[in-house]
Amino acid sequence: MDKSFNNTDLEDYKESGVLKGKVALVTGGSSGIGRAVSIAYAKEGAKVVIGYLDDEESANETIKVIEKYGGEARALNADLSTSDNCNRLVQFAMDEFGQLDVVVNNAGFQYPQTSPLDISDEQLLKTFQIKVFAMFYVTRAALPHLKKGSRIINTASINAYQGHSDLIDYAGANGAIVSLTRSLARRLVDQDIAVNGIAPGPIWTPLITKTFEDINPDVAEDFGKDVPVGRPGQPYELAKAFVFLADPQNSYMTGQFLHINGGGYMSS
Repeated sequence: MDKSFNNTDLEDYKESGVLKGKVALVTGGSSGIGRAVSIAYAKEGAKVVIGYLDDEESANETIKVIEKYGGEARALNADLSTSDNCNRLVQFAMDEFGQLDVVVNNAGFQYPQTSPLDISDEQLLKTFQIKVFAMFYVTRAALPHLKKGSRIINTASINAYQGHSDLIDYAGANGAIVSLTRSLARRLVDQDIAVNGIAPGPIWTPLITKTFEDINPDVAEDFGKDVPVGRPGQPYELAKAFVFLADPQNSYMTGQFLHINGGGYMSS
């Protein structure tokens, strides 16, 4: 398998301007899926605020790509495991652009363990802090600024539906995301704020190499070969789905998850 992260600058992406005049906040937006989403939103006309953790170089590179296409973006380094930093990120978006229309909760963390006995209290807490607590904190901070027609989009995983023997805490956190998304959708529907999500299958991102290379040096050759398509997806292959969920014209869909997984069906 090609070990590079292909086409993350979306050179071939055909935009239609559906997010013109909107402001989007994307957590975990400096690389991988978040980077592809940030660039796609910018190409669709949105101003983008990127939340990232420590990797300033990747965040700046994402902004450069966005600016290359005539877009506008800002980035803030913030550890989203605390509510204070989530509040700070949302306030940063408001200070920079004065409005907020689309919130993409995409920040992620995973660490494999072959036995539940090896999952420490610290790892369990960190997994849920980054995947679930941060999602709630950011959403709670954003809600006072969201208007009729705003969109909240949460990134989960196929592992929420079919489980994963080596990512037990991660799969559990993603299951919580599904329930959180559907509950928020029920509560916010009267405000005409749609809450949906995407549950990717195996997507080749920097998180995968960071997670698995130490325990599986062949991860680049093995990853994603177990789905019918026979390969992992690339981040840009999810971009249109995130745009669809952010599109103001997508007005009759809430509490749903799009399953983009190369045919790796939930029941497999």
